[in-house]
Amino acid sequence: MSGKLYGLLGRTLGHSWSAPIHKSLGCESYRLIELEPERLEDFLRREDVGGLNVTIPYKRDVMQFCDVIDPAAEAIGSVNTLVRRDGGLYGYNTDIDGFLYMLRRAKISLVGKKVVILGSGGASLTAQAAARQEGAREITVVSRTGPDNYENLPQRHAGAEVLVNTTPVGMWPHVEGQPVDLRLLPNISAVADVVYNPGRTNLLLQAEELDRAARHRAEADMPEPPGSGLRRVRYTGGLSMLVHQAKRAEELFFGKTIPDGETENIVTRLWQDRTNLVLVGMPGCGKTTVGRALAQLSGKPFVDLDEEIVRRAGRPIPYIFQTEGEEAFRELEARVLAEVCAQSGQVVATGGGAVLRAENRAAMRRAGRVYFLRRSLEELPTDGRPLSQKGGLEEMYLVRKPLYSAAADVAVANSAAPEETAELIWRDFHENSGD
Repeated sequence: MSGKLYGLLGRTLGHSWSAPIHKSLGCESYRLIELEPERLEDFLRREDVGGLNVTIPYKRDVMQFCDVIDPAAEAIGSVNTLVRRDGGLYGYNTDIDGFLYMLRRAKISLVGKKVVILGSGGASLTAQAAARQEGAREITVVSRTGPDNYENLPQRHAGAEVLVNTTPVGMWPHVEGQPVDLRLLPNISAVADVVYNPGRTNLLLQAEELDRAARHRAEADMPEPPGSGLRRVRYTGGLSMLVHQAKRAEELFFGKTIPDGETENIVTRLWQDRTNLVLVGMPGCGKTTVGRALAQLSGKPFVDLDEEIVRRAGRPIPYIFQTEGEEAFRELEARVLAEVCAQSGQVVATGGGAVLRAENRAAMRRAGRVYFLRRSLEELPTDGRPLSQKGGLEEMYLVRKPLYSAAADVAVANSAAPEETAELIWRDFHENSGD
């Protein structure tokens, strides 16, 4: 490895997690290499290139500079891994290894299914090859233009059963996007999104919401309303694909075999390191106290959303309510929450009313595991809390309880010491680590 160059080649790489993944796999010198198109050829002619991963927008562009292209990569029409060997540049596609691993891990089958793939770039070519290999009944590629586009997708392909997103829509830092509305595709039973940052894109959040609703109705033995679109949906983000293709690339870089179990080890570590722990619940339920204990236990930095709002606004929350009204406060709260939750690896204690807006609930869930702290209403303090002081805590709770449940992955009773509640949350977080 000495003196050789290893890294990820692309144009804009601020979102990438590849460096820590490859360092975990043993390539300590791995780095991010951002290049403009006019510099690509000169760079690839460098003799000190040892091995490179290739990402947007160069997965097809690099093929013209390869001396040898692996037949599988040639058939796919996309190269994401380059290795300098015997003076020549060899091209491979390890994305397909990662893509198939991601599907198997999520128990998503393409056999006999009508598969719709969003996007027409290098990742799309990989998904198309995987779908053919796995025996999909029909494969449709949707792009912005052409006969199959986003506008006519619901009309032309309402029978789609598996949806694969290979576009960067929803990827950090532009996390608000969503390529399609799943409610317009009533037969979708599985969604795979190759985006890995954030862990749950808006597309996956909607798949999860549909699956939750269908599961709850089934558990309650309630029939599905006609035309509701409710159905069980399997879904997965792209983190396991990213890690597994990196593992395969490392094997090609250095001519070694790495056990598949290392993929799971790295996925778990990345998920634990990068995922936020977000606390929601009624005002006074102990989010800040438990959050501080959880931050100390986990080693993650702690952010109290109300304190952050006060810091940015330069005035107390009761004063904002009094002088500007609740709506102005909620606007400010939404902006701060979106910025805070777009970061990773934190403990975040939200305000009691942060769940009132759907966009806030989405922001919490995209990069976080959300915990609903429950405490008896009789134990909730009201001093310094503008809305709680108005009385009617029971009424407030009735309105907010379903929203807390909708936001949360887990409900936790906060009836013990804060340290004990924090330990419960931390244990759950570890037991449910994954993509």
